[in-house]
Amino acid sequence: MAVNRIIAMEKLKSFIAEWTSDVPYITAHTSGSTGKPKEIRLLKSDMKASALATNTFFGINEKSVVGMALSVDYIAGKMMTVRALESGAALAAIAPTNDVRLPDSHPVIDLLAVVPSQLKSFIARPEYAMRVRNLLVGGAPPAVDDLHALALLGYNVWISYGMTETCSHVALARGDDVRRVFKAMPGISFDVTDDERLVIRAPHFSFRELVTNDIVSLIGDSRFMWRGRADGVINSGGIKFLPEEIETLYAPFLDGKRFYVSWMPDAKWGQALALVIEAEEDDKDAIRQVLGHGITDRHKLPKHIFTVKVLPEASNGKIRRMTPAELMR
Repeated sequence: MAVNRIIAMEKLKSFIAEWTSDVPYITAHTSGSTGKPKEIRLLKSDMKASALATNTFFGINEKSVVGMALSVDYIAGKMMTVRALESGAALAAIAPTNDVRLPDSHPVIDLLAVVPSQLKSFIARPEYAMRVRNLLVGGAPPAVDDLHALALLGYNVWISYGMTETCSHVALARGDDVRRVFKAMPGISFDVTDDERLVIRAPHFSFRELVTNDIVSLIGDSRFMWRGRADGVINSGGIKFLPEEIETLYAPFLDGKRFYVSWMPDAKWGQALALVIEAEEDDKDAIRQVLGHGITDRHKLPKHIFTVKVLPEASNGKIRRMTPAELMR
């Protein structure tokens, strides 16, 4: 833990030096969870606009404390730092590990950014609910079971929607909202393309308008429900499946195990649904049986089940959605 904290603090100092330099942009990297990581340049003016919207929404000012248990290598960590610098708030930099420990130096944190793999730390420490006023979860969709447990313990959880290109989130959903409806941040509006991909309209950002690869159900021009990634659609015998929707269907039956839905080539169907799950090889029959009993639509059952000891991850802890063929190379 001490080594992780020292490394994190050195990286934080380096980023602050980059932020306070005369260069008008920051170099950042995409996560690599849905493709090869790439380097991009973000205008500091865009990052300031994003920070202002979040600080306004959560009431962050010079009397506040904002925290991050994330690496400053990625946009979420960079933006928590910018929010602190722009508002004058104190910054609680916590070692970026899955076992999150809050520092004694900050009895209360007004806004703390984490990723889903860190949520069990807060479930295991219910006393933290009194110390964190707002828990901001990003990076990937959190498990419904974790959100339910956090709500019962009294945590105030927010789920973020955004990407590196938008300088962190452009919409938030309440953690206790079972429909998970994302609402636009101030100054942001939404539309969809003909194939239901989300369009982000942000006139106060340099990109103005951004067409995403996310399939959504739009609710007016300020709210939407996220359904999945357009570039991940699986076509099996002419039926199109979004892996994320299938994962939501499977989750109640898989006892909190980590998994994702992928595909395998199929001579008859073109592509066949495949479940990749952290489990033992001997568990396959039980998994197939419990899904078969619980899911009535046979088309949505996995044709293949692949068990692994640990799911592949990007360097920031996000699951890398490798196909079974890629896993077996």
